[in-house]
Amino acid sequence: MTLRARLSAGLIGIALVLLIPLLLALNSLERLEDTTRQLRETDFAASITLGRLRAAADDIRAAENALLFVYDDASRLRIAGHIARADSLAALLGAYNREGEASQIRASLGRIREAAALEYAAATEARPQDAEEISSVRLLPEIARINAIVQQTETDLRVRTGERVDEAAAITIDAQKTAVAGLAITLLLALLIGLWLLRSISTPVFFLERGMKSVADGDFSYRLPYTARRRDEFGRLAGSYESMTRQLAELDKLKAEFISVASHELKTPINVIVGYLELLREGIYGQMPPKQVEVCGIMEKQAHTLTRLTRQLLDVSRFEAGGGKVDPRKVDPARFLDHLEAAFQGLSVQRGIAFSVERSDSLPAEVQWDEDRINEVLGNLLSNAFKFTHRDGAVTLAARSDASNVHFTVADTGAGIAADQLPHVFEKFYQADNQASAALKGTGLGLAIARQIVEAHNGTITVDSVQGVGTTFHLTLPIVAKVVHRATDLA
Repeated sequence: MTLRARLSAGLIGIALVLLIPLLLALNSLERLEDTTRQLRETDFAASITLGRLRAAADDIRAAENALLFVYDDASRLRIAGHIARADSLAALLGAYNREGEASQIRASLGRIREAAALEYAAATEARPQDAEEISSVRLLPEIARINAIVQQTETDLRVRTGERVDEAAAITIDAQKTAVAGLAITLLLALLIGLWLLRSISTPVFFLERGMKSVADGDFSYRLPYTARRRDEFGRLAGSYESMTRQLAELDKLKAEFISVASHELKTPINVIVGYLELLREGIYGQMPPKQVEVCGIMEKQAHTLTRLTRQLLDVSRFEAGGGKVDPRKVDPARFLDHLEAAFQGLSVQRGIAFSVERSDSLPAEVQWDEDRINEVLGNLLSNAFKFTHRDGAVTLAARSDASNVHFTVADTGAGIAADQLPHVFEKFYQADNQASAALKGTGLGLAIARQIVEAHNGTITVDSVQGVGTTFHLTLPIVAKVVHRATDLA
């Protein structure tokens, strides 16, 4: 699935998930509306109809009482009209799901209609006793029966209305609970979908970023945990990344091989040149005028510079190829510092620079390093310190230790290095802008080799500097060095 398709699927999934609470709320509202409609259109309307039926029954009774005393056509028509109105109300009650009660009331009304006709006939024929008997035996009981049915129906409606109100309340509470639960589930599902999207995007980006950082640091061996077989944009990026690192690794290897071969090829003729220059200067081939001796000395000095450069190039190429030799052995740090102090004491006097070595009482009696290599590192740092420090300045070498490491600092009061150049001082061939203040010009390889040697001992080297104030190098070495042979870590 491509990244675009994954994003689209995730967004559609979130949208569908967000519809769940809406659908649940609509379902609850529909149930509540149905209950409310039944209350309004059935129960409430039936209750009103029953009230009107009760009034109609009372009107029939009043008209029947009047019929006993005034038995004219108006009285007959009046009671007939009340009966007809009550009959229509009974029919309407049947439309409100009260068919049984409506049928009983209409049957009673039919009997009342017959009894009223007989009562009217008896009254008009001057048979008042018969009319009274018909009223009390046949007509009034039916009216009472209608009132009883109306009363019972009203009672049933009150019970039913209460049940529907309770049902509506229950639906409301259920809707609230459903909405809360639906919202919680929706948020959880949306969160899971969001996390899936985040993971599917951020994880490859994280590994790709780590890989690019490794490439920037010169490590071309890092491999992404996903391959070009992945069928999305990250798969294509992985393919491009693998191709890039493979080509860069090949170029780096070719570069290291070229430097190594070139250095080896240069080493022999330079040694021959140095040898013949020494022979000439010593007069083996005859005495030379002083000026020629001076020129030979300059040429010999430059030849030694070339020798040092080729040696440094060889060191760099060996470390980059993973073959830089580091041979840790037992070293007495006190004796090691004494030798360094003695080696640079003469230079300090010659240059007029104060030089001191500060030792902490916590230094261990024995460490395990490659003494020659660490001597090369500290010697390079001290040489740079003297090179960039003017007369009457100061250079300090300090050593202290903790439970597992020995910490060296080489500080000077020299020209200093600009802040924007500090991150590059350990790069090959890099030289800061303070070369004008240097007593001797360098090659730009010393600090690169120093970092490789330190990291091969599983140590660290950093630098702090303020222009016009001085520079301090911080070197940390484990008491027992664990040699690192990874070429990518040393590049």
